[in-house]
Amino acid sequence: MHRDIRPLPLRAAPATKAAGDNLGALPEWNLDHLYPGMDSRAFADDMEKARAECAAFAQAYRGRLAEMAEGADAGAALHAVIVRYEALEDLLGRLMSYAGLVYSGDTTDPARAKFYGDTQERLTAATSELLFFGLELNRLDDARVDALVAHEPLSHYRPWLEDLRKDKPFQLDDRIEQLFHEKSTTGRAAWNRLFDETIAALRFRVRGEELAIEPTLNKLQDRDEEVRRDAAMALGETFRSNLRVFTLITNTLAKDKEIADRWRGFEDVADARHLANRVERETVEALVEAVREAYPRLSHRYYKLKAKWFGRPQLAFWDRNAPLPAVEQRTIGWEEARDTVLGAYAEFSPRMAEIASRFFDERWIDAPTRPGKAPGAFAHPTVPSAHPYVLLNYQGKPRDVMTLAHELGHGVHQVLAAHNGALMAPTPLTLAETASVFGEMLTFRRLLDRTTEKAQRKAMLAAKVEDMINTVVRQIAFYTFERKVHLARREGELTSEQLCEIWLSVQGESLGPAIRIEAPYETYWTYIPHFVHSPFYVYAYAFGDCLVNSLYGVYENASDGFVERYFALLSAGGSKPYRELLAPFGLDASDPAFWRIGLSMIERLIGELEAMEE
Repeated sequence: MHRDIRPLPLRAAPATKAAGDNLGALPEWNLDHLYPGMDSRAFADDMEKARAECAAFAQAYRGRLAEMAEGADAGAALHAVIVRYEALEDLLGRLMSYAGLVYSGDTTDPARAKFYGDTQERLTAATSELLFFGLELNRLDDARVDALVAHEPLSHYRPWLEDLRKDKPFQLDDRIEQLFHEKSTTGRAAWNRLFDETIAALRFRVRGEELAIEPTLNKLQDRDEEVRRDAAMALGETFRSNLRVFTLITNTLAKDKEIADRWRGFEDVADARHLANRVERETVEALVEAVREAYPRLSHRYYKLKAKWFGRPQLAFWDRNAPLPAVEQRTIGWEEARDTVLGAYAEFSPRMAEIASRFFDERWIDAPTRPGKAPGAFAHPTVPSAHPYVLLNYQGKPRDVMTLAHELGHGVHQVLAAHNGALMAPTPLTLAETASVFGEMLTFRRLLDRTTEKAQRKAMLAAKVEDMINTVVRQIAFYTFERKVHLARREGELTSEQLCEIWLSVQGESLGPAIRIEAPYETYWTYIPHFVHSPFYVYAYAFGDCLVNSLYGVYENASDGFVERYFALLSAGGSKPYRELLAPFGLDASDPAFWRIGLSMIERLIGELEAMEE
């Protein structure tokens, strides 16, 4: 799907042969399952259908919900309205998912960028007609709603209505909500798009090559220290030359969030995220405190050990994720990666492997690295009437195999939750990382159990510890950085130097004295997409990792029935609160000891590595 190679409508080829390496044929996704092309009649018809149905829905029900709730057959009447609304949400989600996935395939392609922007604008305009629905539902008398949802058929939507009610204290007048909604296209969404297109267009000069961001970041895991250093310098130099743009994006979005938070009445800079995640601020604060208190026992301790392996008192920042010296690092082909992950899933549950195998067999994965392609990896659930898609930038590193396991975990979760429908399938971020991190752990344990050679086991354990530190310590450091930035932004604009100083202070605290932080690392905050797309999302990774560490401990000591309870958790989607879903496993995230259990697993792995030195 390279720009200017394939005429519209764009279709994904079954696989791309990775040139110059041993990866084998890498699959590209088939988006025809959503629509046959950007200029297809099916897409145009659904877009018009969505516009017309949004207008018709508003005309039929705006201003009438209170009257309907008092009618003789109020439960059935409201149920029918919500069913119609849910079908419309599925259609809207299908359209936007397709546009987003097409765009992620090459964010530098003007045709795709226009298609994505036009779709976003048209759907924003159409859905402004729907804003009244949630607002009017939340104005209904709570006692009356409770009485209606106690009986069929409205009882089916009880979880959604109860969840919707949590937004009630922060909702504004209808006209203000409409203004916020319509201005989002030229506000936050526009700055998000600027960030995406800027990152995708960046080129980094490494040893005479002009590389996109993913191949450059990949070189930070190269065996040659000079290659790692050159890549780190190239990243920093290019980030610095674009620092003005990233600073403007950060200042604008932080102010935009402050305005929205102030109008809605959120007290803390992260309260909107906590509400969206359906998690208490106190629970997140307990997590953050536990992780920061554990920095010396986790990251500081591990990086000191790694520096010893390299024969140095300190590691340069570009050696943080370097492969261990004197340990062979081979390229892992796509077929081997596929078999490894599916094999690990099958050992846990044949059903889990069966669901995951569909992603390969039915071309739901886009694996190659391409110019302009969105960096990183994600699993997009699309909508319940379709299926998820997974985007990777697969380059054959061991971490790429773990990324595959991670994203397929998301995909399995999304498939299992789809039966809840468009309103209750989405999972709050507190549990959204559960299946992904659990899938990683299954894959890691399977590989470790089959590895007997000491040096290879050491390398595998070290890689797992680094992944866990990146998932827990690094993400809490990110969260701390965001808090400092958003709090400081309330006092006025931040200069590039101030942002860089905050980054260095937070990174120094989290990485510890064994990592030598020097120029140009101060600019590395610029490329983290979560800061732009999903403020304060990052703690969900640490939440998920600690949760899964505890969950995996239950699994290792579980009697019969764990698999069934685990599938019940995933299948619930967003229909139950996280406390209720964790209760069958004997886990309580409100207990401070819960986080210590999760962190202790990382400590045990570091201890195992230290024991190998004796």
